[in-house]
Amino acid sequence: MTGKTVTRAQLGESVYLEVGLSRIESAELVESVIEHISGALVSGQSVKIASFGSFFVRQKGERLGRNPKTGEEVPILPRKVLVFRPSHVLKNRINK
Repeated sequence: MTGKTVTRAQLGESVYLEVGLSRIESAELVESVIEHISGALVSGQSVKIASFGSFFVRQKGERLGRNPKTGEEVPILPRKVLVFRPSHVLKNRINK
């Protein structure tokens, strides 16, 4: 894979080359995995992938922010954010 960003198409192509499924089946498999991960996160579950990391949704409370142009304080509403925490294995591979 070349470039700075890995796309769904590239993931599907990698599955095609590594596993031997057809290109269509490979793309469907990648979509299915993404859908399962997304669905679990939407329903409030965390997703742990061994030797890769964990995804979870965190609730952030309301707070005061500041408009950088005007300096005016504005409330930032409570919201949910997606968090990824890499595993030690992934961290070690990146830092080699």
